[in-house]
Amino acid sequence: GTTPVNIRGKPILSKTGGWIAAFFIFGNEMAERMAYFGLSVNMVAFMFYVMHRPFASSANAVNNFLGISQASSVLGGFLADAYLGRYWTIAIFTTVYLVGLTGITLAATLSVLMPSQDHCDKLSLILGGCEPAKSWQMTYLYTVLYITAFGAAGIRPCVSSFGADQFDERSKDYKAHLERFFNFFYLSVTIGAIVAFTMVVYVQMKHGWGSAFGSLAIAMGISNVVFFVGTPLYRHRLPGGSPLTRVAQVLVAAVRKRHASFSSSEFVGLYEVPGKHSAIKGSGKIAHTDDFRCLDKAALQLKEDGANPSPWRLCTVTQVEEVKILIKLLPASACTIMLSVILTEFLTLSVQQAYTLNTHMGHLKLPVTCMPVFPGLSIFLILSLYYYTFVPLSRRITGHPHGVSQLQRVGVGLAVSILSVGWAGVFERYRRNYAIKHGFEALFLTAMPNLSAYWLLIQYCLIGIAEVFCLVGLLEFLYQEAPDAMRSIASAYAAIAGGLGCFAATILNNIVESITGNDDEGRPSWLSQNINKGRFDYLYWLLMVLSVVNFCVFVYSARRYKYR
Repeated sequence: GTTPVNIRGKPILSKTGGWIAAFFIFGNEMAERMAYFGLSVNMVAFMFYVMHRPFASSANAVNNFLGISQASSVLGGFLADAYLGRYWTIAIFTTVYLVGLTGITLAATLSVLMPSQDHCDKLSLILGGCEPAKSWQMTYLYTVLYITAFGAAGIRPCVSSFGADQFDERSKDYKAHLERFFNFFYLSVTIGAIVAFTMVVYVQMKHGWGSAFGSLAIAMGISNVVFFVGTPLYRHRLPGGSPLTRVAQVLVAAVRKRHASFSSSEFVGLYEVPGKHSAIKGSGKIAHTDDFRCLDKAALQLKEDGANPSPWRLCTVTQVEEVKILIKLLPASACTIMLSVILTEFLTLSVQQAYTLNTHMGHLKLPVTCMPVFPGLSIFLILSLYYYTFVPLSRRITGHPHGVSQLQRVGVGLAVSILSVGWAGVFERYRRNYAIKHGFEALFLTAMPNLSAYWLLIQYCLIGIAEVFCLVGLLEFLYQEAPDAMRSIASAYAAIAGGLGCFAATILNNIVESITGNDDEGRPSWLSQNINKGRFDYLYWLLMVLSVVNFCVFVYSARRYKYR
């Protein structure tokens, strides 16, 4: 069932997998994250300064890109678990990703794909006097942007699972290796983000937008080559057939037998194939549990079922338990949507805040688009110290061999995110009052020399800590708790939650814009393009209230969860 195989589907005899194979896979995720964060920060500025789009619509377009790139992960997870396997899914979609990045590079290089930049200075940008992009130019840009987002669909849910597949489940150190793997995996994500927020921004400032986006495409191309070079070392899991079909069979069979009774004289028992192996390719057998007893009707074997029943009428216990596990994984994953909303808002709104602040560090002036590098640096530091500080300390307190359980790590992350967005509201209120008091209310693209941008580091570092605990813990939780043949689908839960968070941020922004702003009365919305007239602080506090409610829901669901 779960025996690893080589790329031809033959059982592995020679030594493969392990940390060497995993490091070849890290490179692919590092490049994808570098492109993801490089576009998330720079594309807003590119649309505003080059394509002459308003800040609000630019931010929403980028939010949609972020959302599609994550929410579409369910497609990649489905293809990997059902037909292609994780290796070929990554290989195909990473090529699509490269095509999209190449298209974006052309959009920033060829003048025919951009509006005229003549007579377009800062004042013209503020007043909306620059020539807007033509509809076909924006259509091209959106097309290649969403092709890139679609390419992420096969990378996001598969890379972490494929990397974890490289370790031997029979090893006594398997769980320790797995925990360290997911920390290293997120470390590679963080390195990609740091490079995007520093080197890519530097390339953009020195050599222009085309070179900046081109550097992302080159990095993706190199990572593809590295990934393919490691092919002989990889361990593979056989795809187990369509997981969605198996889920549908359980639901249909349960509905068809909803009136059948476990105490009926026709009841033979709960159906399972004989022997040690499961009927599902790539999966071991799963023991029966008493959760969601209504689904057990799908495995209820009656005399009338006969010797060779249809899977749409009778399912194995293992197949029913797969569906139960997928349902039980939903609440913890859904509660991380709120963290993604905060991350999305920080990526776009904090850049607007930074434009009004002094970004000098001594004689060095840090570009505004480099500011989001600080959450990455805090993540890098925390992950580096995690095993030497937090684990020993928490182990003494809790007695848990790993310091805290996976769901406790997620809970710590959600709690810290509340502190982060609460501080963001406090500082934004101070920043806005300072701008009004010192005559900067109308100058929202002018830095205030006596108010440092490094006050933003507090919210950045807190959200970095929240990411480490919440998202790394969630990835490890989903991989270890998921059914053997549904690990890509389960890993996609994290990406889907991230994507829904991006869409939720866009919807929230639109609702706030429509409710709080009124052009006829001259009342600016909370998200006014002039940040000094808007009320970003109110939005941050709204997010804090929603985060507190979300945290309470998570604590309730986590306390009820039983680990496999």
